[in-house]
Amino acid sequence: MFRNQYDTDVTTWSPAGRLFQVEYAMEAVKQGSAAIGLRSKTHVVLGCVNKANSELSSHQKKIFKVDDHIGVAIAGLTADGRVLSRYMRNECINYSFTYDSPLPVGRLVVQLADKAQVCTQRSWKRPYGVGLLVAGLDESGAHLYYNCPSGNYFEYQAFAIGSRSQAAKTYLERRFESFRDTTRDDLVKDALMAIRETLQGETLKSSVCTVAVVGVGEPFHVLDQGTVQQMIDAFEIVAEQEGPAAEPDVDSGQEASAEPEPEQGAAAGEGVAPMDI
Repeated sequence: MFRNQYDTDVTTWSPAGRLFQVEYAMEAVKQGSAAIGLRSKTHVVLGCVNKANSELSSHQKKIFKVDDHIGVAIAGLTADGRVLSRYMRNECINYSFTYDSPLPVGRLVVQLADKAQVCTQRSWKRPYGVGLLVAGLDESGAHLYYNCPSGNYFEYQAFAIGSRSQAAKTYLERRFESFRDTTRDDLVKDALMAIRETLQGETLKSSVCTVAVVGVGEPFHVLDQGTVQQMIDAFEIVAEQEGPAAEPDVDSGQEASAEPEPEQGAAAGEGVAPMDI
């Protein structure tokens, strides 16, 4: 990662026109535990992987409530994420007090991006080493934004950040066209399936993930572990039932019955190659 003399200061340009300290901050996001977001016309779902530093410690909180209509999921330095979520919370409170209405999601995202950009232009500051998925609902509908340490922000239908997020992106890219008109429960199911793609063979349980929802008539809240485990059990039972049901159709040849398994292997393999990023 050492880039010679051009990476000693965040305000120093390289001859290629790059700011290496900003790129290092973006690399910190890639090293954090995975976080994913999906949205439909009426709901937005955030999910993250709970990663503990050791078996003796608890995991750090990765999803924060900002307001009744906004929440964030983070990947990267959790301490930076807490500071930025507190800033967002204050902005929502101030706007609500002044205008007696909820802060539009897009405006909050722009303010957050401006705050991150300042840290790329001051020699005595460092960029925030955290990426944020901002989920919200306002008068214009449901929104999902990604805020980058560089000060850039993008709106997505579905997105994943953090370590092993490429496997989740591959799953979301195959399914995102159906998200807009899907139901709330199906959106949560797809979020759990995307999280499972990042676990690299580890069993998906409610203890290793956190899921939050915001939508029409539903303030932002984190689903309890019991509800999440019920959903996990439900779609795993359906998957088991679909597997045996397909076997009688290809009873004549073992090669045909084995075809679905390489499909799953391929899906897992898709996430293996780009794991380094």
